[in-house]
Amino acid sequence: MTNKKLIFFDIDGTLMDHNKVVPESTKRAIKQLKEKGHIVAIATGRAPFMYEELREQLEIDTYVSFNGQYVVVNGEPIYKNPLDKKGIELLTHVGITNQNPLVYMDHENMKANAVEHLYIQESVDSLKLKDNILSYEPLFYEKNQLYQSLLFCTQDQEEEYIKYFKEFDFIRWHEYSVDVLPAGGSKAKGIQKVMDALGFKVKDVYAFGDGLNDLEMIQFVGHGVAMGNAHESLKDIAKYITANVDEDGIFKGLKMLNLL
Repeated sequence: MTNKKLIFFDIDGTLMDHNKVVPESTKRAIKQLKEKGHIVAIATGRAPFMYEELREQLEIDTYVSFNGQYVVVNGEPIYKNPLDKKGIELLTHVGITNQNPLVYMDHENMKANAVEHLYIQESVDSLKLKDNILSYEPLFYEKNQLYQSLLFCTQDQEEEYIKYFKEFDFIRWHEYSVDVLPAGGSKAKGIQKVMDALGFKVKDVYAFGDGLNDLEMIQFVGHGVAMGNAHESLKDIAKYITANVDEDGIFKGLKMLNLL
């Protein structure tokens, strides 16, 4: 196929509806894209182990995880951008002082430094992950390479961390939680790695998203699409806006772009 495109999809609120289910119209659309010879990929803030079933279901083996910090092409890792260890150690100590717990993640595990904390429970439960995927291991960060952390705090508390931890970016995804990333890390950076590996130019790259962690991605690609249920800030900068995720937004957006 001479007019092959590279198309990235966020997961929550984009591929998956608000009940964490992939609409049937989205499944059919993904299948049709691949039948036409396009490359379908995922770009998410989630860790790889959080969406193995989704990748199997949609037969996708190219993905950008941890908001760009861990990139896999055709099943093989091609880029890793871990968090600064000393910074995470200090963040942990400040978090403990402020009663703001953390979750530490590498590409295989998810460990918390607190148990039965309201903020952790409500935030992580909203992801509807498998039981027992999160366990208690407060010193996990000492011996493992982390690609993302979750800091559990309110928006007011977040300001202190933004002020003092310049080596990290903090992106809110829940009322009680923010993603902690290496400064300057983004889905856009991860997508660039995939483009370089597969030989795509930005004009042939598309992306669908709905959240604040999709801002750089939607601005970067040649064709950025905001879901109808997207954050208003994302809609403001998107080139296109499609319908809500639970109103066949993916299928309608792909039709709008003449990809189906």
